[in-house]
Parts: sequence; C-alpha cells; structure tokens
Amino acid sequence: MLKYFQMLVEFLWGLPIIVIILGTGIYFTLKSGFFQVIYLKHIFSETICKTIKKGNKSEGAGLITPFEAVSTAIGGSVGVGNIGGVATAMAVGGPGALVWLWIAAFVGMILKMAEVSLGVYYRQTDENGETYGGPTYYMEKGLGEEKGHSWWIIPATIFGGGIFSTFFITVQNYTVSEAVSSAFGIKIIYASTIYIVCNYILIIGGIKTLGKIASKIVPLMCFFYIGAALYIIGINIENLPTAFKLIFSGAFSGTAAVGGFAGAGFRQVMRIGMARSVFSNEAGWGSSPMIHASAQTDHPIKQGLWGAFEVFVDTIIVCTLTCLVIVVTGVWNSGATGATLTLSAFESGMGVASKIFIATGIFLFGITTSSGWYAYYEIILRHLMKSSPRLKSGILKFYKIFYPVPGFIMVVMATTIGMPGSTVWLFADFTTAVPTFINVAVILSLSGTFFKLLKDYKTKYILKEEVKAEDKIKVFYEEK
Repeated sequence: MLKYFQMLVEFLWGLPIIVIILGTGIYFTLKSGFFQVIYLKHIFSETICKTIKKGNKSEGAGLITPFEAVSTAIGGSVGVGNIGGVATAMAVGGPGALVWLWIAAFVGMILKMAEVSLGVYYRQTDENGETYGGPTYYMEKGLGEEKGHSWWIIPATIFGGGIFSTFFITVQNYTVSEAVSSAFGIKIIYASTIYIVCNYILIIGGIKTLGKIASKIVPLMCFFYIGAALYIIGINIENLPTAFKLIFSGAFSGTAAVGGFAGAGFRQVMRIGMARSVFSNEAGWGSSPMIHASAQTDHPIKQGLWGAFEVFVDTIIVCTLTCLVIVVTGVWNSGATGATLTLSAFESGMGVASKIFIATGIFLFGITTSSGWYAYYEIILRHLMKSSPRLKSGILKFYKIFYPVPGFIMVVMATTIGMPGSTVWLFADFTTAVPTFINVAVILSLSGTFFKLLKDYKTKYILKEEVKAEDKIKVFYEEK
C-alpha cells in the first residue's frame, strides 16, 4: 500500500506540478517584467529596511501590522521544512536538489507576491471589524462574484480540505521531537509532550497575540540559525568549491551513489528539490495569504512585497545555508535523513554541544511553524462559518483545545510502528500537492486583477506619478 502511495506522490510531484508551478511562475515573471529581479532592491527597501528605519507600524486598516503578518508567515514557513525537509532532499536527491530549490524559489517570489496581493485585495471585514482573507476568499469573490462562476465552491472545498489534511497529517511535532530527543537523550514521546505544552501557551491568545510574539521571536530565530550556519561554512571554507561543483553537476545529471547515499537520477533530483522548496517557502501553496490578508496596509501590493521577501529569506538564504552546511561537512551521503542529518552536520563542525544549540533552534522553528499554521486553519474555519457567529465561536474554542493533538498522535504512530522519517515526509508531500494545484490554477485565473494592482502600485509608488483616469481602480474589493 505504501508503495502505491509513494507512486501517487511521485506522480503528483512529477511533471504535473512542475509544469504548473514553473509555467505559472514564468508567466508571472515575464508579464511583470521580471519584477522580482529588477525591483529586488525596492522589495527590500519597502519591507525589512523600512521596518528597521520606521519601526513596526501600521499602514492602513487590518488586524495586525505588516511586520507581524510576515513574521507569523515566516514563522510558519521558516521551520522544519528548512532543516528536516531540506536535509531529506539532500539525502534522497543529492546536492543537486539545491539548484531546483533555487529555481522554484525564483518563480516562487513572484507567485507568493501575487497570491498575497490577491489575498489582501479580496479580504473581508467580519462582524467585529477584523479583516480576514486567503485563497478561499478570492475563490468566492474573484471566481464567484466577479467572474460569475457558481462552481467556485468546488476548488474552495478541495483547497480547504487539502490544507486541513495537514492538520491531521503533520510533520512539525515529529521533526522537532526527533531533534530534541537526539540532542538531549530523552524519549521522543517526552519531547513531543513538551512541544504541545509550549504550543498551547503560544496559541491561547489568538492571532493578534501570535503576531506580536512572532515579531519578537522570528528575527532572533533566523539570525540565530544563520550565524551558526555561516560559522560551519567558514571553518570548512576549503570544501566550498567542491560543494558547489557537486551541487551544479548533480542538478541536471543526477548524483552517483557515494557512501551511504543511494544515488539519484535527474527526475528524482528535480522532483525532491521542487517539493522541498514549496513545502519550505510555501509559494503557491496558499497558506501565507491567509495571515497576510489581516495585515494593516493601504495597498495590496505593499503586502505582496513582503511575500516575495519571505520566499527570499526562506529559501535563498536559510535553505541554501542548510544545504551548504550538509555538503561542506561531507555528511550528506552518511545515510542519515531529516533533522538528524542536519544535527550531524552541525555537530561535525561545532562539537557535541552544537546538538543542544541546534536542537533548541529547531524547537523554536517548529513552535513558530505550528503557531503560524494555527492561524491558517482558524481563518479557513472563520470563512466556512461566517454566516453563523455563535457556531463559529464554539467551533473555534474547541479547535484551540484540540489543535496540538494530531501532531502528538503522529509521533506516537511513527514511534510505535517504526515509521521512518522519509515516510513521514511522503505524507507531507501529498498534503502539499493537492492545495498547491488548486491555488496556482486560481491565481492564474485571477492574474488580470494582480497585474492591474501592480500597475497601479508602480505608477503611485515607484514612478511616483498620477494614475490616469482610465487606469484608476479600487485597490480593495470591499471598496467596490
């Protein structure tokens, strides 16, 4: 049964999803005039640089500040996918998988920018004056109300079901508990219990509190990990040229078997690289727009820039550093997988104490990821029950109590039946593929709206010109 399931996942992450992600990403790249490349400086100056200069301030109506939104989103994406997932990509696909992570991230920057912008544009204000949005919202309003497609409910249901499948089939608790168990020498069940207690502490205050906590933890967490990775690369600097040679030669020709490594063909390298990139930076997955839609902003593209920034930090910086650490230390072909492989790489350069150092980092990554996804599930539930406020309130209270339980059950199953880490990630690949297919297709269908918003933004904020009368648009759907 597992064999057939693996064949299904490999098919989904084969030609179909590669075509839809790369094809749509290339279309947005060309149509936008290579925006994520030409305006990369603008993206940074209007996001992180602006926040450093002016502080964490609101720029319009919304539930949380733009920086709190991106911190929650980065917390939800920069996590175990960057550590356990990327390590699995190295173990299964070889060093060449990194090139495919880069390619997926390059088109992913404009894809994430588009889906975030659409999420903000089509967002809705609820009965409490709070703003929520995301793919199910732009399916209802964009496909349903604007385009008149009564069948919008079908992709919305499939998308919502796909996202919610990750609620039950989750790798966060397992990967974090595996790392903590290995580092501190405690049973994985005990590590998992500590994890869910911390989860409850974080989510108890809801989305507003999550945004505030994420804006404090996530920057420190990223600097913490980046600094450690740069140190390992620095002390192994003589191996860097060989590492890049392995990376580029293995990307298009596959990688021969070495040591404990089974060897990978071209298709396997490409498939695993694309899958791990999407799981890591979530571009096209449809998750991040759900928190970005609550940001306090006066133009959807302004928040969309944070989406592009998010992918750059997640994959081009954090994932690349993880891969380089694993390759320059020579542990990529040791036979280990997941977080254990990453821990081995850091241990080889920093000694046994590094296990505790990095396991603590993985724990923080995992906690912010789980809390970020708590917000995504809540937003889908809010949309599903928007016409029944009393029922919505009751369901959300139950959800808050039940949320960490499936992750714990996954750990129990994995440890009692001896499920390897690669099998756990196989389930993760499946739950990623389904909503990604739906969301990317919808983004493509609503691309006209995105490009109108982008033209309006460029005229106002880049060219600093008056928008012509015939080009004037409402920058939020609710304003219509």
